[in-house]
Amino acid sequence: MENVKVWILVIFVASSVLSVESVGLKDLKACNFRAVYNFGDSNSDTGGGSAAFWIAGLPPGETFFGRPVGRASDGRLIVDFIAEHLGLPYLSPYLDSIGTSFRHGANFAIGGSTIRPQNESMSLNGVSPFSLDVQIVQFDNFKVRTGYFYERGKAGHCHNLPRPKDFSKALYIFDIGQNDVAAGLRKKNDTDFHASVPDIVDQLAKAVQDLYEHGARTFWIHNTGPIGCLPVSLHYHDIRPEELDEQGCLKAQNAYCMEFNKKLKDRVTKLRAELPHAALTYVDIYAAKYELIGNAKKEGFVDAADICCGFHEDEIQVYCGHKQNINGTEIYAGSCENPSDYISWDGVHYSEAANHWVAQRIINGSFSDPPLPIRHACHKL
Repeated sequence: MENVKVWILVIFVASSVLSVESVGLKDLKACNFRAVYNFGDSNSDTGGGSAAFWIAGLPPGETFFGRPVGRASDGRLIVDFIAEHLGLPYLSPYLDSIGTSFRHGANFAIGGSTIRPQNESMSLNGVSPFSLDVQIVQFDNFKVRTGYFYERGKAGHCHNLPRPKDFSKALYIFDIGQNDVAAGLRKKNDTDFHASVPDIVDQLAKAVQDLYEHGARTFWIHNTGPIGCLPVSLHYHDIRPEELDEQGCLKAQNAYCMEFNKKLKDRVTKLRAELPHAALTYVDIYAAKYELIGNAKKEGFVDAADICCGFHEDEIQVYCGHKQNINGTEIYAGSCENPSDYISWDGVHYSEAANHWVAQRIINGSFSDPPLPIRHACHKL
C-alpha cells in the first residue's frame, strides 16, 4: 500500500510539472500585479488586530522590524515575503490609521478571524468579529470610496490610494480557515464540524464571487496548515503515543484540517467553471508546512515542537510577551536567543525564518494547483 501511495505522489508531481511545461512557462508573460489585497487571520495579519484591539508590544517584531508592528511573529509573515517578491511594499492594515498607504493594496486580515461568523467573542476565546464576510464588506466600501475621490479629481486624497483601474490587475489572497477548524476542535463535536465544512467553504466561495463581480480576476487561495503539529496543541494535552503520527503531530486534529482542505480544493475547482474569466490558484500550505516540520533538523531548525517565545514548563503556560505571577515570582515570557533556529514562534504562529522557508516554496508554484509561480498566477491553465 505504501508503494502505491508513493507512485500516486510521483504521478501527481510529474503531471503537475508536465502541465506547466506543456503551456511553456517561459512563454508566459509575468503578471503585472499593481496591488495585493489580502483577507485572512493572524497568519497574515500585518497589524489590523493590533489597530482594533490591543497595543502592539515586543518581543513580536524584534528580528526584522526591531519594533512592535502587530504581526504574530518575530518578523515577516508569508504575505510580507509575497509582497517583496512582487516588488510591492508591505501591506498596510485596512484598520490602521497611522502612516498608511494603500497605493499598492490593503490587508483586511485580523487575528482570530474565521470564514464563518462564530457566536463567540474576542474576550471569551480570541475569536475576532471581523469574519470574512465583514472583511469583504470593508473591501467593497474601500473600493467605492476610492472611486469617489478619483471621480472628483481630489488629488490631495489620491496619492495614497490605489487607482481604480488597478483593482482588476491586483492579486487577491485568501489566507483564512484555521480558526474555523480550531473552533470545531474546541467544541469537540465531530458531527457538527463535519456538517459545517461545506457551508464554511461555500462562504469562502461567496467571498470570491463577490470580488469577481466587482472586477477581481486573480485569486491565490491558501488552505489551512496542520493544526495538529502546532506546539500549543502538543503542550496543552495529555497525549498517548497512538494519537501521534510519524512526525509527532496529533492525527485527529490534522484529520479535521485535511477534511476542510479537501472540500476547499473541490470548491475552488467548481469556482473555475463558475467564474470563467478568473484565474484561481489553490495553494497547499498544509503540505508545505508539514514538509518543513518533518525535515526540521535537516533544514537547520531545532525540534519542530520547541517554542521560541513564551514560558512552557511544568504545566505552567505563559503566552509570548506576557507576565504572570507564579508562587510569588513574576515570570516574563520572553523570546529565545536565536528565533531563526525555531519553526514555532509562540506555539501557534511561525517564526520569520519558517515563514520565509514556506514562502519560498509556495511562491515558485511547488505546492500550487495549477502549478504556476505566483508571478504567473493571472494565467489560466
